[in-house]
Amino acid sequence: MKINHLYLFVICFLVFSCNAQTSPAVKTVDVATYSEKIKTTPNAQILDVRTPEEYATGHIENSDNVNWLSDSFVLRTDKYDKTKPVFVYCKSGGRSIKASQKLAELGFTTIYNLDGGMLKWEAAGLAKPDTKIIGVCPQEYAELLKSDKKVLVNFYAPWCAPCKKMEPYILKMQKEMGDKVVIIRLNADENKTIMQELKISELPTLVLYENKVIKWQKSGFVSEEDLKTQLQ
Repeated sequence: MKINHLYLFVICFLVFSCNAQTSPAVKTVDVATYSEKIKTTPNAQILDVRTPEEYATGHIENSDNVNWLSDSFVLRTDKYDKTKPVFVYCKSGGRSIKASQKLAELGFTTIYNLDGGMLKWEAAGLAKPDTKIIGVCPQEYAELLKSDKKVLVNFYAPWCAPCKKMEPYILKMQKEMGDKVVIIRLNADENKTIMQELKISELPTLVLYENKVIKWQKSGFVSEEDLKTQLQ
């Protein structure tokens, strides 16, 4: 009987802890819902919680840059109306969910977090048109695919946890499998133009070409074993 009571206590504790992690004030929504909510909210409060350097490369119109990684994040959010909706986003959704939870703790009542962040926003064609080419252009990208071998393009970012986890074995394959496949790694932050052209909205993304035709494409973490299988 005592064991059963202990078991129930542990279960209740775990359930309570998990529920406590997500505030009901925070609503993570897809890009279409996020965009529509902004349009129908007068003087929408939009917070871009990326770094100033990221913000400068392109951002949602009328957004304010409030860097989540800055020590002044809490202080800078004090000027916003906590009783009105606030829209939060970052590059891919990792920092914005943390920032959203913090805003909930600070008393903000309605917080919309953009699922997939700026990557999803740009892939959906909602970003402000930019004629400036950042990184590899489509013509240069096409040149990279010219090979009699298979070509694997790895889109990654230094801040992306799965990307960092995959990096060691991708670099190893780059050397060990050079006779079978050409492996090209492109930093998403430095190659914004081709990211938008290919509508890549998640990191990491792997695209395998054969004779310039896509044979396989995968977003998210891929194990070393599974990747080797694809490259055989």
